[in-house]
Amino acid sequence: MEMRTNLNHKSDPRSILSSWWRLMRFDKPIGILLLLWPTLWALWIAGDGEPNLKNLIIFALGVTLTRAGGCIINDYADRDFDGHVERTSGRPLATGKIRPRHALFGFVVLMLLAFGLVLLTNALTIKLAFVALALAASYPFFKRFTHLPQFVLGLAFSWGIIMAFAAEQNQIPAVAWWLLAANLVWTVYYDTLYAMVDREDDLKIGVKSTAILFGRFDLLILSVLVVVFLGVLVQVGILIGAGVLYYSGLVIAGLLMLRQLTRCRSRKAAGYFWAFLNNNYVGLVVFAGIVGSYLMHAR
Repeated sequence: MEMRTNLNHKSDPRSILSSWWRLMRFDKPIGILLLLWPTLWALWIAGDGEPNLKNLIIFALGVTLTRAGGCIINDYADRDFDGHVERTSGRPLATGKIRPRHALFGFVVLMLLAFGLVLLTNALTIKLAFVALALAASYPFFKRFTHLPQFVLGLAFSWGIIMAFAAEQNQIPAVAWWLLAANLVWTVYYDTLYAMVDREDDLKIGVKSTAILFGRFDLLILSVLVVVFLGVLVQVGILIGAGVLYYSGLVIAGLLMLRQLTRCRSRKAAGYFWAFLNNNYVGLVVFAGIVGSYLMHAR
């Protein structure tokens, strides 16, 4: 009777849908936002304040699909580790609610849908999409042999910037690479905060991260990353001739990140996780500064 109940539970459509929803992290949209903000930065700058509406829709949908696919392949790679980490022990692949081969099929479907959107752009963007796919598919496996998986994630999260410029301008100007560099540093920063939540568990199971690499100098190095991030965005502002609203956004972003680091001084997992989540507002204020700067120029 007990076995029959479990089988019925596993075959319950609502339970299956819930498991897939959680596998793609649609219950936790922070990842979509952290990927979307820099893409919007790029579209607004590439479009000189007036990005193509079609590209906005394509990239917003593309970000959602690729992030969902990235979560699936990440959990597939970590399926034998997640059960040993308190925060991830309930994930669908770790608990067996979704089978690995089904997860891989889901990843392929999402990537094909995202590629279908890219086909609506231009040849240069289509070529760049293959690099995006390689980064998304390979990132989760880097934590096996390097302490810098956050760097690879940064490249994956930043490649949409390059694709956005390609879609808008059919070229990749110097400012695109500066913006990529800024977002790369920012991603390493906030994903290190995220990894600090699981640092003790990761040390036990042998998973590598910048949180482990930085060790007791973590907050010092994170502070340096904040300075570099803001400094590179200043260079972006110079290249685009940004106005006072853009730099005001950077000041607010800096204050937000200073508050994040202050909260982390407690050395508690809750503080690290709060700091990670708060980066959504960093992306928002930088975006607001970009939009405001172009609106001021238009007057």
